Amino acid sequence: MSSFRASVDLPPVVRSVPVARRLVVDLLATWGARQNRNDAALLVTELVSNVVDHVGGEASMTLELEMSDGWLRISVADGSSLRPVVRELDTGNPRGRGLRLVQAIAERWGSEDHQGGKRVWFDLAPAE
Repeated sequence: MSSFRASVDLPPVVRSVPVARRLVVDLLATWGARQNRNDAALLVTELVSNVVDHVGGEASMTLELEMSDGWLRISVADGSSLRPVVRELDTGNPRGRGLRLVQAIAERWGSEDHQGGKRVWFDLAPAE
């Protein structure tokens, strides 16, 4: 089975969110990935939006994709060491549900230290 990797630096600004979505969908199609592309696009939107909302400014952001043995890992690395937190649902706040979506859809997810900042990642298994 083939392995593929891609990495792209994006500014942590709102206009990077749809760019990241399109990159993920296009790469998965090109690679012939068997993951649900809509799920991958939704989850990468959440990770990139979190960087835009909580880090932003002069920070860097790198979108990384790796497909190996049929599994897909997508990660977003940024310059902030502040780790993401899954929040309690608040019906009065329409925001703050992104990591719950990642938790519900991805087979696994997490965060790790990365070059003075962090990397947040999720894994998707191939669709049946």
